[in-house]
Amino acid sequence: MEMAWVWTGMVTLSLAFGLLTGSLDAVAGAALEGARNAIDLSLSMAGVLCLWSGVMEIMNACGLSASLARLFRPVLRRLLPEAARDPETLAAVSANVSANLLGLGNAATPLGIRAARRMARGCGGTASDELCLLVVLNTASIQLIPATIASVRAAAGCGTPFDILPAVWLASALSVAAGLTAARLLSRGGRRR
Repeated sequence: MEMAWVWTGMVTLSLAFGLLTGSLDAVAGAALEGARNAIDLSLSMAGVLCLWSGVMEIMNACGLSASLARLFRPVLRRLLPEAARDPETLAAVSANVSANLLGLGNAATPLGIRAARRMARGCGGTASDELCLLVVLNTASIQLIPATIASVRAAAGCGTPFDILPAVWLASALSVAAGLTAARLLSRGGRRR
């Protein structure tokens, strides 16, 4: 609801300043140009996202994504021992991490929500340390194939949208390490109180 007020305020201010400065035509032209650019970007991104969603479906059909999720289970059992006791929760977390690894955040979100709902049972309205850790893993995920970023770069006219892979790998690995470290430190600090 608050964002609606922010956007309404921005549009109102733009129109008011355009009217005061006599450049209302330029404001209207910029609004139409921005809308056209947004549609162009959305359509070009949709193609790349459809491609990678199709690749993900093929991986699901041939069992590769399930194998990838199984690969993460030993690590996730150590990170999330409480969640690992429930096979459905562990499967959702594993699938979420796998989808994030492939750069498919839109596919990972429903899996992360399912895992978070299962982990939130019995928490009494306060997030457990493991639930916070899941949020960290989901937010700062390591991405091998940054499909969304590559689609934005391709839509902006980049001829080599995947040339950022080493930087993405390094940045995502560092963000996961920093997130896990912070979550562990905050968890220990909370227990001491």
